[in-house]
Amino acid sequence: MPHFVTIGYGDREGYDRTPKPLRDAAHAQDAELQRKGALIGIAGRAVQVRNPEAAGVQTAEGPFLSAPLPLAGFAIIEAASLEEAIALVSQSPCAVCHGVVEVWPLEAA
Repeated sequence: MPHFVTIGYGDREGYDRTPKPLRDAAHAQDAELQRKGALIGIAGRAVQVRNPEAAGVQTAEGPFLSAPLPLAGFAIIEAASLEEAIALVSQSPCAVCHGVVEVWPLEAA
């Protein structure tokens, strides 16, 4: 079955203004995805890693990309299609609480 990486963005303000029953249902959806084998996590602090021409590792604190909302978390899920993956994450906390979720199909290397 195909795998997808999902990246959730959201902030506390959007979360707090969402009614608690909707937030609870969104967290229940995440728990159900985890029960079915999804790897779900909260984003920590990013570190950029470079090794130009394998000449030496360089690191920099912080994310490479910026977004209007902070990165909140990620998941790796299985779904039969992109449409199913979208349906699965459309009820997640970031999607429901005024944030956004990106869905990236994982393709074999």
